[in-house]
Order: sequence, then structure tokens, then C-alpha cells
Amino acid sequence: MQSLSRPASTSTRPTASPNPRPQYQVNTQTKVFDTAQGRLLCIADIRGRLSALNDLAREANASAIIHTGDFGFFEASSLDRINDRTLRHLTMYSPLIPTAQRNHLLAPENPPSTIRSTVTINLLSEFPLLLSGQIKLQVPVYTVWGACEDVIVLEKFRAGQYEIENLHVIDEATTRCLDIGGVKLRLLGLGGALVPHKMFDNGDGNATIAGGQGTMWTTALQIGELVDTAQRVYDPTETRLLVTHASPGREGIIHQLGLVLKADLTISAGLHFRYASSYNEFSVQADFEGLRHKLLVGKEAFDRVWESVKSQVDTVIDEHQRVLLDKALSVIERIPGPPNRLGAPAGQPAAEEPAWKNCWNWNLCDAAYGSLVLDIKDGRVSAELKSQGFNYAYRRTVTPSTVAATPSSETSGLPVQPSGEAATPKNAASTPLATEKPLPPHLTGSKSKPATPPPASGGSGRETPKLNGQQQQPQTQQQAQAAADKAERERAKRERKKERKQQERADREAAANANKEGGATSGTASPAQPRAEVDLTSPPPQGPKSGKATPEVSTTGGDFKAPEDGVTSPATESTGARTPTSRRPARNPWTIFMRMPNPANESEVREFFGDAKEGIIRISYPANFAGRGQKMCYIEFGDEEAMKAGLAKQGEKLNDAIPDLKQATDRESRVAENGHRGTFPGRGRGRGGFAARGFASAGLTRGGAPGRANGDAPQSSDAPKASEGS
Repeated sequence: MQSLSRPASTSTRPTASPNPRPQYQVNTQTKVFDTAQGRLLCIADIRGRLSALNDLAREANASAIIHTGDFGFFEASSLDRINDRTLRHLTMYSPLIPTAQRNHLLAPENPPSTIRSTVTINLLSEFPLLLSGQIKLQVPVYTVWGACEDVIVLEKFRAGQYEIENLHVIDEATTRCLDIGGVKLRLLGLGGALVPHKMFDNGDGNATIAGGQGTMWTTALQIGELVDTAQRVYDPTETRLLVTHASPGREGIIHQLGLVLKADLTISAGLHFRYASSYNEFSVQADFEGLRHKLLVGKEAFDRVWESVKSQVDTVIDEHQRVLLDKALSVIERIPGPPNRLGAPAGQPAAEEPAWKNCWNWNLCDAAYGSLVLDIKDGRVSAELKSQGFNYAYRRTVTPSTVAATPSSETSGLPVQPSGEAATPKNAASTPLATEKPLPPHLTGSKSKPATPPPASGGSGRETPKLNGQQQQPQTQQQAQAAADKAERERAKRERKKERKQQERADREAAANANKEGGATSGTASPAQPRAEVDLTSPPPQGPKSGKATPEVSTTGGDFKAPEDGVTSPATESTGARTPTSRRPARNPWTIFMRMPNPANESEVREFFGDAKEGIIRISYPANFAGRGQKMCYIEFGDEEAMKAGLAKQGEKLNDAIPDLKQATDRESRVAENGHRGTFPGRGRGRGGFAARGFASAGLTRGGAPGRANGDAPQSSDAPKASEGS
């Protein structure tokens, strides 16, 4: 085989193919869209949910779809060729498997045989339906293959055994030109994952493509033939778009391929982020040396493999393959020179690599989380990038004690909402776990909402509501969504109010107990004064401003010395002159509040959480009246992941009834969420008034009628009991 110093082939023969066999000749066509303006929808990882392609194209008003891999090229016989590890991966991410069934299949106690005996082709891909004509593509779809596909199915496309209307597989020998919006867009594609140590292994593939056991990867000959194809169809009037599964932002070899192909634009996938990215190398590299370093790292990885296999490769390839290998090696050697390299004309800087600033790259998130639309008009290619992204609503419930432990995006379960839905904070019990992958609207049975809601039509089949005898105008989707959000906020508000009442009663009980303990220790009665509110986040006041008397504390019995300004730190156990705070320690942030219809003891509660019980560090029950069953408790977990595993038990039965689980929050955060500034949201009547609450806070009661707690108004039958505090 040739040495590394041998000059790589630079053949630009316009018609002759290195391999004269018909199945490897360049397959090129030009598709003319009869529009002055056109939109191309670019998506990644549809993962076999092929019926969603028409909905996505309709939503984006797209003339065609470009797909970057993991299309779902599987048929019934593919299951026998997929190994256990790949089958588990496909089960984990298939949008065709219901969440409950997926969780059951992926349970740690289930062996691989359980998945293999349960999963059928209908749960992995709708490709057989597309092949049989039960699903028809309404717009042209141009795709490369991804990392998880059946190479045997792709070989049938390449051999002409399979052909589907409007489906075009772009590979190293197949290219398409789209004449749309005043631009001739040349599509060049490279499928498969980039795995350097497999670049000379074909697996079950023939000739230039490779794969096996349900996966596919890129080969050196595949890269070489793509270069040959691009050279033979080169037209300077065209705009070149390179479509790959691997990202040129991560893989130096893919970026080198773009340089050799003179790509103007690249679209890739393979990173599976919740946000799509748009960049050129100038925007993400500190300098040109940063780009060169990335390319050199890729070259070194390839060279290590090439040094170990080149003698074996030399004995098995023919002359046609040798030409393709030369072209692949020319890609590996394509390293732009440094900006200050020698050889430039005297007094002039070295020429800058055009792709450094002019080649634009998009890396797409999975089709479930976003897409890219290229809007082409009058020769200008505009981009509309849409990503579902992260949901930060959980931070609305973060308490001061947990600010320092804000979960990172790598460990926190990020709830997924349908595109266009407002991020409305909900209580933590409704937060999906990170292991679940909720489907967006277009991957469920319902239609997905367009970015701009269409005018409401009267064809929904529902009766239009009437108000005061007059027929109302039908609501738009935005209005319906707003109404649903408002109802959800009202429900959450009522829930917070109920929890706040319970917390306030528990605070009064704690204050009464603390007062009794303090009185027994000092031997003197403290004056009954309303408890002044202390804001721990603001600087200490220089003097009383509320007009209320501050409780006086005797300093003659100890070594305590009051500071000159009369104000001390609000420490819980101090005897300073400032109003004392609650003696309760800060709540563990990873605590679940559990309300049970039927009483349950601690061991029954632990068994209810199943595998999640390993993360439980403490179970506590609120103070109860004598004879009352234990129907509420707090379960503390060691970390956030353990708590989320516990929350996943919502909906399961305990003692023949379904308990209610939610993340416990401190009183201050609930009050802040409800929009009240003071400790109590109401004023005066109905709750005993400020005076009654002041006495209650000091541990004193004031002539409450039977059935009232500390002078509070009578409790309704559905109100929380006094024992149901925090």
C-alpha cells in the first residue's frame, strides 16, 4: 500500500467513475420547485415515527424535508440481526413505545430476553408501513442513515430492490440538486457514526458502506467515493449543503471533508441536545489555531488506525478502491496552513481559509424537540431555528436553603412541554423524571400546533357554548390554552393556600411549645407581645420602625453583652435584643409530603416506595391529636434523584387507597408564590384578627370557642385539620 507521503489523488474527471459497476455510478437528479420562494424543513432522529413527517411538513409549510439520520430503516427481519445492547437502546428512545411499557421493559430486573420477546417491529419503526404504501410521503424527503439502522435494508435501496415514492436516500454515490427560491442547492450526504477504529471494517455491508447488529458507521472508502462524486458534479453556480449524521463541530474529519467538498452549509445531528445550534468556526474558536488543533486531533486518531491496518488493506483492495482510498487520504491531509505560514507574497499576509468564516453549520436536536427551517427566497437562505429547550419552572419553588444546591442540567429531570406552551410552574409532583422522554404533540396521536395558530374553524364537531342566549365566537387555540393555564394556576393556588393554612397552624403550635420551654427555663413570664416579622434578607434596622414593642430579654443572668446599636444577629438560639426567629431547622430540600386516605405506619410507607426506599433517610409524622390515625407524613431523601424516584410512585396504591405525593416546600416560598408580602394573606376578620394571631404566635390563646384553634374562625368540613401541619 502507498506510504503516507504519497501524493493523494486529485482527479477531477468529469464523467468516468473510479468503479465502472452501474450500482456505484453517480446518481444525480435535479428537482425544480415551481416557486419563487420555498421552505425546507430540516430535522433529525425521527426514530421510525414516519407518519409524523407529513404533519411536520404541513406545520412548517415546507416544500421538502432534509433528515440527518436515525430514520428508522428497520423491517421485521431486522430484529434477529439487532444485538441485545442496541435493542435496549432502541427501546429506550423509540417514540412508538408508550412510557409505561418502556419503563416496564427497561426495569433492571428484566433480562434482555424480556425485551426481545416483547418488542416487535411495530414498536421500533413504521418503515414497513411506508414500504407497503400504507403511509405515503406528501413531500420529498432527503435523508442519510444514522448510527442505529439496519445495513441490510440500506443495501436493498442501493441495489434497487426497495424504492419508495418521495423518499431519497442521499449517500456517497447519490446526490440531488434542489432548484428552489433562486438557489440551486446541491445535497451531498454522509451517513453513519464516525468511529475511527472501524473506518476499514465493512461489517455486514458491501463495497463502501458498513454496519451490523443494528448499527452503522462511516468508512474510509465511503468518504473517498463522496469526494469523487462531488468532484464529478461540481458546478460553481450551485450552493453546496453537506448533510451528515456526525457533527463537524465535534469531529475534525467531518470538518475536513467539508473543506474538500467546498461546502457552503452543513447540517448534522448526533449530539441529542435539547437546543439546536447555529455557528461558524470563527464564532466558537478563540483563533484559527483552535480550528487547526481540532483538525489535527482528528487526523492523529485516524493515523493511529491507519498505521496498524494499512498493510492488510493493501492486500485486499482493488485498483478502483485504491483511487477512492487516495481521495479519503486527501481529506485526512487537508489541514489549513497557519495564518503566518511562509510562502505568501512579500508584504502580504497568507490567504485566509474561506470556510473559517463563510461556511455555516447547524447541529439539530431530535425531531421530538425542535427543527430548522431554511426559507429560501430571491437567492437568500434564511434560517428559522426552533428548539423546545429546558424547563426552568422548577426554580420558582426553590427555597433560600436550596439556592446553593441548584440542580445542574446533567442531573435534573427537565419537564418537556409541547412546543408553544407557556412554562407554567406546577408543583413538583407533576415534574416528569429524566428517564422518561415525553413525546411532543406531533409524535402523539393528536395534531401538532403550528407556530402561528390558524383561524379557528367551526368544524371541530363540538357545540359552541352560549352565554346569555347569544352564541360566543369560537376560541382560538391560544385562548383555549390560556384558559387551561388559568384553571391550572387556580388549582395550584388553592393547593398552596391549603398547605399554607396547615403550615401556619403548625407554626403556632411550635411557637407555643417554644414559649413553654422558654418559660420553664427562665422562671419568668415573657410579656405577651405580637410577634414582629423579621426579614432575614435585608440589613438589620437601626431602630424599631413598626411602632411595636420588642420583647425585652433579661441580661443579668449570664455573660451576654448587648451591642451598642442594640441589634444582634437573628440566630435561633441567641438571646439578643432582636425578635427571635423560629426554632425549627431548615427543611431538607429533597422532602416529599405524603397525604394518605388510610393511615399507614413508617414501615408501610417505606415499602410503598419500593426501590426508591433506599434513598430515604428519615420519615416523620406531624403532631397528632390522641387517637387520630397517621394520615400524613414527610419523607426525606438523600438527594434530588432519590426524591424524583419517590415522586414517580404517584398513582400507586397504599392500603387500598392512592396517596397524594408532592414535594414539600417551606412556608416562606409558598407565601412568596402566592404573591403576599406579609405572613398572613388576609386582614382582620375571619382569621381572628392581628391581635388574636399575635397572642397565638406568642403561645397564648384568647377565649376561642370550642372547635377553634387559637381564636381562628371555625373550620369547614373540607379544610385541613390542625394536626395536618408541617
